[in-house]
Amino acid sequence: MSANTSPLADKSTSVPTPADVHPLDRYFGVSRRGSSIRTEILAGVATFLASMYIIVVNPAILAEAGIPFSAALSATVLISFMSSLAMGLYARNPILVAPGMGMNALFTYTLVLGAGLSWEVALGCVFWSGVLFAVLAVFNVRKAIIEAIPASLRYAITCGIGLFITFIGLKNAGFIVGSEATLVTLGSFDPGLVTFFIGLMATAVMVILRMNGALILGIALTTLLAAPMGRLWGEELMVEWSGLAAWPDFGAVLRVDILGALKVAYLPFIFVMLFTNFFDALSCFMALSESADLKDEDGNPRNLKRSMTVDAFASMIAAPLGTSAAQTFIESGAGVAQGGRTGLVAVTIALLFLPFLFLSPLLSLVPAIATAPALVLVGLFMLSPIGRIDWGRYEEAFPAFLAIILMPLTYSITLGIAFGFLSYVLIKLATGKGGEIRLAMWVSAALCVVLLATT
Repeated sequence: MSANTSPLADKSTSVPTPADVHPLDRYFGVSRRGSSIRTEILAGVATFLASMYIIVVNPAILAEAGIPFSAALSATVLISFMSSLAMGLYARNPILVAPGMGMNALFTYTLVLGAGLSWEVALGCVFWSGVLFAVLAVFNVRKAIIEAIPASLRYAITCGIGLFITFIGLKNAGFIVGSEATLVTLGSFDPGLVTFFIGLMATAVMVILRMNGALILGIALTTLLAAPMGRLWGEELMVEWSGLAAWPDFGAVLRVDILGALKVAYLPFIFVMLFTNFFDALSCFMALSESADLKDEDGNPRNLKRSMTVDAFASMIAAPLGTSAAQTFIESGAGVAQGGRTGLVAVTIALLFLPFLFLSPLLSLVPAIATAPALVLVGLFMLSPIGRIDWGRYEEAFPAFLAIILMPLTYSITLGIAFGFLSYVLIKLATGKGGEIRLAMWVSAALCVVLLATT
């Protein structure tokens, strides 16, 4: 039988030629990853719904530092669009990059309200931390840094920031207030507190039921519950209509004070931002690569160097735009769980952010008590690594414990990290294990001493 008369030659379902493959599939390798264009787009929508709360929450936190809400919102949307687009097109990973929780708290409550920096200088610190992050990413020195910082402290910092963010949410809602007798106490049961508690319980139920967009739905519900306040009950007007749409506010663009941030006293702040962002990005990439098998032929997270580079340059760009550092979002797992495997997911997310650039009047309706439930639950999510700390090894557990507990109690992420690092070094020296301390930890401890001496 000749080749022309072979049964196989008559099949019409042969392998598609490159010309038959959709351009998106050809660029992102969608089918090669076992996915489809439809699945990738739906995965992008899922991640966006899980993380779009940042559009409201980030400006609300930065507004406490003095950045106008509308300007911070424009910056949040722009950096989320640009960095997620870069993650999709350059790193080709299904990961969202946006201004992160923890970084915005560090910016507002530690640098500006705590240390007294102007928000312009604080943005300068964000910029320089991004520069250092970019150097680390380009020269691929992640392995040396990972080995230098003990895992217990890395987990502790995430947990401590989570508790700190929860504390901020409870304070913003009036659930926790100051007290001369006990430092803090429960707030009075006024309409605002009742509204917050109902919103918190409803949001928690939606999270437990794994509803898509549970946090943003909780914010919307709590805003609706707060709308009658000051009108039907209560004395304070919580929600006030100021319009549906407006042109973006670029009032914070290029307000960064790059030279003003170059002071020795600010080096610990820059280092803490670098440390937090670097390890958050790395842990996020590793977690997602494990859960979705996003690995290369060597078993490492896929396109890790490119992904870290995108994250680093996103932090640099965030400062000139007028927001705290951008970082990878673990909420990207929502899209991965939907089957997302390629950069098309991140491109979809980026495009979904853009319309909100023009909706700052509508989003400014959201009061602090409406974003507070989201802050409390974000704290819950960030506490997940606490089980990875070996609490039976006190030489590891004690520094981790200090870092976790001191962040909310001192109202400072930086101080929690400083005492955690210093106690680790001192305990190792006192127990005759100074040889286990690596160079990066010595440098970290030195920076912590500088920080405490200038506080």
